[in-house]
Amino acid sequence: MRITPLAVAAGLLAGAGVARAQSAPTPPDAPASAPGLQPSRSLQPLPRGEAARQLPIVLQADRIRSQPDLETVAEGRVEFRRGGTVIKAGRLAYDVAQDLASATGGVSVSRGAALYTGPELQLHVQRFEGFFLEPRFEFFQLGAGGHADRIDFLDSARSRATHAEYTSCPRDGPEEPAWILRTDSVSLDLERNEGVAEGAVLRFLGTPILALPALSFPLSDARKSGWLPPSINTDNRSGIELAVPWYWNIAPQRDATLTPRLITRRGLGLDSEFRYLEARDEGAVNLDWLPKDRLTGSSREALQWSHLGRLTTGTRYSTELVRVSDDEWWKDFPSAGRSLTPRLLAARAAVEHPFLAGPADGLFYARALKWQVLQASEETVTSPYERTPQVGLRMGGQRGAWQYDAEAEYNRFTLPGGVDARAGRPEGERLHLLGHVSHAWRQPGSWFVPRLSLNAAAYRQAEVQARRVIPTISIDAGLELERRTQAFGRELQQTLEPRLLYVRTPYRAQSQLPNYDAAAKDFNFVSIYTDNQFSGVDRVNDANQLTAGVTTRFVDARSGAEVLRLGLVQRVLFQPQRVTAQPDGTPDGEPLEQRLSDALLLGSTSVFPAWTLDAAVQYSPDIQRSVRAIVGARYSPGPLRTVSATYRTARGLNEQVELGWQWPVYGATRAGQRDASCKGAWYSVGRVNYSLKDSRVTDSVLGLEYDAGCWIGRFVAERLSTGRSEATTRLMLQLELVGLSRIGSNPLKVLKENIPGYRLLREERGVASPAGAWPPAPVYD
Repeated sequence: MRITPLAVAAGLLAGAGVARAQSAPTPPDAPASAPGLQPSRSLQPLPRGEAARQLPIVLQADRIRSQPDLETVAEGRVEFRRGGTVIKAGRLAYDVAQDLASATGGVSVSRGAALYTGPELQLHVQRFEGFFLEPRFEFFQLGAGGHADRIDFLDSARSRATHAEYTSCPRDGPEEPAWILRTDSVSLDLERNEGVAEGAVLRFLGTPILALPALSFPLSDARKSGWLPPSINTDNRSGIELAVPWYWNIAPQRDATLTPRLITRRGLGLDSEFRYLEARDEGAVNLDWLPKDRLTGSSREALQWSHLGRLTTGTRYSTELVRVSDDEWWKDFPSAGRSLTPRLLAARAAVEHPFLAGPADGLFYARALKWQVLQASEETVTSPYERTPQVGLRMGGQRGAWQYDAEAEYNRFTLPGGVDARAGRPEGERLHLLGHVSHAWRQPGSWFVPRLSLNAAAYRQAEVQARRVIPTISIDAGLELERRTQAFGRELQQTLEPRLLYVRTPYRAQSQLPNYDAAAKDFNFVSIYTDNQFSGVDRVNDANQLTAGVTTRFVDARSGAEVLRLGLVQRVLFQPQRVTAQPDGTPDGEPLEQRLSDALLLGSTSVFPAWTLDAAVQYSPDIQRSVRAIVGARYSPGPLRTVSATYRTARGLNEQVELGWQWPVYGATRAGQRDASCKGAWYSVGRVNYSLKDSRVTDSVLGLEYDAGCWIGRFVAERLSTGRSEATTRLMLQLELVGLSRIGSNPLKVLKENIPGYRLLREERGVASPAGAWPPAPVYD
């Protein structure tokens, strides 16, 4: 939540420049700026103090009369300019003896993207002391403004505004604006970079919703310790949660945020975050703590630590740690997810040292990886192997058309619970060597690349040792043909891109060897053009095969936008394949004797105005039916109007439909904006995933947005499946006061991540003034 109070007006009139936003802690050895030595790549702040007084003055008027050393008077369309400040008035008089400038008659002051108007301005120029009576102001970049009874300039660094009001709502009528921020007084001190507002009251629809007897705020975007606005969240597992953060600006390179929480069903908790940005180290630590969860009767914690560092020798080191206290954490606190895989939490540590060896680039690395697996009663998770340790060396480079790389690596594989012999997953060690060398012949419109690969591995499990060496030869060749054509009523550039990949890998029996990291790759347009259908090291399929495909694209000759793409690819086996994957993707399946692989077809087009269509189909010639398909359509006729639908199916596994949208339902124009003739516009937003196989909604987001012009209301409900019969539902309510702040729980991240093409009803606007904001916002987004 950011509030830009009427201190903005006083700050501008006090002559302060525009301050740069500070978005992260500052390292202690950051170089100081050197004006005049290097050209600036961004707008620089206006000069202040003595430098500002040295700027030239330009004075224009219908009539100017002057008495040397006594008085100068300008009348009729007076315009005074110095630097970025422009003062206009009906009359302006300057008393030389008192160094007093007096402006009357429709006085206006503009500076940057702000305009101030009032009946009278008096200012002792050198001391910058004086007053501005009944000023009204507009901040055009924020679309907001207000007025004050009086602004007093105490000196060039200090000022005070009395009975100030601020809003982005219409202020012309007799009615009170929909929202308004009122203060008894606002005092600014530019030297201390601090403002103090007294008697601040925020009113919404005639009702006070926030009142503070006194508050302080920074006058730039520099960080400042203090309380942040509270947030409220609601879900069906924890009830209502109230969080009130406190931000601590420890040092330029360190800060922290402490957030006490009150959860109606669980009790009191504390979230904490500590960040640091040192000369060669940076990182963050997050700790969520519930001393006693009333629902479980136990203490519950979640810890996350990430760190990056480097030595003067070029060595890099890093850690990434995520741990929680219990298996139910991911269900009870889904919004506090610390991992992309909420039930597999990693602990990683790595040291890497890059180096050069002649023309080759090298990297030595030592790593370790361990897992915390969050199990559930109804569905267990199979843990990946841990690597304790992983030590390796990589070399690679290019010399002319030759390209080469090699990797030698040792791993010790363990499981979180020890040896799981019943599941056939023993622990063990592996030493492997991977190498590739290729030579490319490339010409405009064609390429031919032969490649030799080697995958060698040695294993040790208990007293059993085994090894194998598998070479692979491949030839990758293709053409890129182009022609001009006309279609769909426009000039187009059409490409025709045939491609062939031949792979020859001898058979090596591997079913009796351990499998620590191999899994079948997803069958798609990328993986079909690789020489091994498995990821990882432990499995290499035998092959005597040719992959043949063709893609054609139609590109708009004027805009360069792709209008249509069509593709077809299929693999031909010249002999049966004996090293295969099982239907679930694990290795060691039945031999494959089918001569032709499944065919992949894809298509995408934006030929039809406002429509985007795309499809990908995996077709089996054996059963003469599709076995997997994704078909999607999106209709976006204008801003804030988008509807998308996607159908996904994998025969025998799943079938689901996804629908997402953002659409005005009342009071919006064809351009998607609020109709000025209406008091407000309603928008519906949402995304629903429905499983046709299980006949149930898996995940969903449903919400309404209301745009009243100067304020926006959002109500969003999110439902996340945490099991076949379990789900967590969150309710998020937010009030956005345009040009001021957002209050309540924040659903915008959920909407952006879940709804394709979602756009904010009001674009983000920066503060075009030197005055800062209260409350002080944390540095992190």
